[in-house]
Amino acid sequence: MDKNFYNEASAKKLGWEPHWFGEKYFDDKLTRAIKKWQRIHNISADGCCGPMTYRRLWTERQERKIVGEYCEDSPPSYSNSIVYNGEFYPIKWDKFVHWSDPTGLKAKPGHYYDYSGRPRRPVRYFVNHWDVCLNSKSCQKILDGRGISVHFLIDNDGTIYQTMDMQHAAWHAGTERTNRASVGVEITNAYYPKYQDWYDKNGFGERPIVDDAWVHGEKLEPFLGFYPEQIEAAKALWKAINIATGIPYETPTSQFNKTSTKYEQEVAYGSFTGFVSHYHISKRKIDCAGLDIVSMLDDIKDEE
Repeated sequence: MDKNFYNEASAKKLGWEPHWFGEKYFDDKLTRAIKKWQRIHNISADGCCGPMTYRRLWTERQERKIVGEYCEDSPPSYSNSIVYNGEFYPIKWDKFVHWSDPTGLKAKPGHYYDYSGRPRRPVRYFVNHWDVCLNSKSCQKILDGRGISVHFLIDNDGTIYQTMDMQHAAWHAGTERTNRASVGVEITNAYYPKYQDWYDKNGFGERPIVDDAWVHGEKLEPFLGFYPEQIEAAKALWKAINIATGIPYETPTSQFNKTSTKYEQEVAYGSFTGFVSHYHISKRKIDCAGLDIVSMLDDIKDEE
């Protein structure tokens, strides 16, 4: 593979420049600079700025750009319903924003399977992701740059954004089979503990540290967890999803009835219906390790 050609094409698609790595041109010097950056950040050092490298680099650049300068836009008009095939279903959450709101976040046409005018799309499961970004706006920008999408975003303060009608199939879960059968959310979380200062300086407070998470049989290094407000927002969203789609309050479990921490073939191949994490679908993913879906679903059932 011609790495110079790849990087030039990647830059055009994702919106990065050689100077982000301290170079001027798409040449071998840039390839070496990318390799060096990837090694420092424990990414496979191939010299190609693909989606993972770009996402990590974007988050770092955002941190440097907006540390101490985080500000909100004009207040949004909050809604009390999610949208599925043009119909409205209640959500009991006080910070929910539609894509049609001026402050909303909207998936780009052409970045999802458009089911407009078709019979109601059947949905089998709901997929939870984390975005490795500092906030939901940054996440949406990266999704746009990569030509992919997700139905919902949960921001640092628990604000939920719906980016498209759930009738459409977002490109969020890796394969056509999983995308067409699912709905998904990106819960914002920069993941790496070095970003803890950013959250504190910008008024969100420190995130919990997760130091006991396992996925695919391996224990992960400590990482940033979700804010309690984000967990409550996720539960409110799951309730609304259950009402709108009929997805049951089920999740893959271990032999001890704990949330499964590994790839589950029945999820990946579409025979499971319920609430899952991205790693249940792919052996290459680790999000959302540490998210105790069983306990969250138990809380929901107790409240009903």
